[in-house]
Amino acid sequence: MSEAAPARVFTTPAALLEAVGTQLGPTGWLLVDQPMVDGFATVTRDHQWIHVDPVRAAEGPFGGTIAHGYLTLSLVNALLPELLDVQGFAHAVNVGADRLRFLNPVRVGKRIRARGEIIAASPEKGGIQSVVRVTVEIEDADRPACVVDTISRYFPAD
Repeated sequence: MSEAAPARVFTTPAALLEAVGTQLGPTGWLLVDQPMVDGFATVTRDHQWIHVDPVRAAEGPFGGTIAHGYLTLSLVNALLPELLDVQGFAHAVNVGADRLRFLNPVRVGKRIRARGEIIAASPEKGGIQSVVRVTVEIEDADRPACVVDTISRYFPAD
């Protein structure tokens, strides 16, 4: 398997405008373990047995516990800085996400990583808005865990 690639550096938010189509990653691997899943269950109050009961889940449809889909999605936020490093901004905001699809469950004990592509960038409300399509891969799996278009807006430093 390929090694992690360094984050692609953009010295200003405006540099994103010329970067549409740029491939990003892969990131390093991130282990999804039971304490991570249990912590997410506590915070979200989603204690469904397929996530938090390894004994019962061993007999279930996935042969063990799996990460919540929204945990996998939330880990995109941890992986994005490994894909791209935008510099020269005063502040940035997460605008949202489009086209989210959960394609394959992440079994507890597996590692995930991300690849990305800048699919859009445009001036928006005093900043530069980018859309990065992030694919979360599962180690030794043919299908990704999820694909999501993340939308960020960077406000240039004065």
